[in-house]
Amino acid sequence: MERYSLIKSKNPREIVLLRGSGCKWKKCTFCDYHLDCSKNENENYEINKKALEKVRGIYGRLEVVNSGSFCDLDSKTIALIIKICKDNNISIVHFETHYIHRKEVNSLKELFNRENITVKIKTGVETFDVHYREKIMKKGFGYALPREISDYADEVCLLFGLGGQTEKSMINDIETGLKHFERVCINIMNENSTDVKPDNDVIELFKEKIAPKYIDNHRVDILINNTDFGVGAPDEDREEEK
Repeated sequence: MERYSLIKSKNPREIVLLRGSGCKWKKCTFCDYHLDCSKNENENYEINKKALEKVRGIYGRLEVVNSGSFCDLDSKTIALIIKICKDNNISIVHFETHYIHRKEVNSLKELFNRENITVKIKTGVETFDVHYREKIMKKGFGYALPREISDYADEVCLLFGLGGQTEKSMINDIETGLKHFERVCINIMNENSTDVKPDNDVIELFKEKIAPKYIDNHRVDILINNTDFGVGAPDEDREEEK
């Protein structure tokens, strides 16, 4: 599995897919990313070290994803991220986290701020439709409103391509995201090991009616395939750069 890539367009940055102890929520009906985990911290660290050693500081910005939340990463990996950033003049690091870890964000930001590194937090809200989010997706955000989520998160991920989503609901999600957050990352549902399957009609609707409106928006990333950032794919399938 490729764990390092370079994103050239829209908010240029390097990105690493690290491995942690595993998502502590694990209840999202559509997600199997949490399977990329291990309780063996030494093995995780060696995998993470290999990916982080490829970071060169090309854009001064690094995104760290780990199929869970930043607090699933071991302390040695966090220390290495700081060292890599300092050695390569990286001033901004993006981490991801689930809503249940929102109270741990400030301590992470303070840790990096001491090294003059700014932390940006991305969270996978998937939709701002509370009923759909909690009853169908089982996201675990409760009744949290966008302004409450923005208290801890700078960026949001949205998930489209599921049954019941409409042009109106998807546009509303995007516009709500742009109103309350710095960036929006749209992910299209891909086939995986869960019982939730992509709805091809919704995906085609998105591609035809919605994607053209936002494809050139510098604050919106659109991932038709979940490996479009260049990480997560088998090494032999990886495109050289994104």
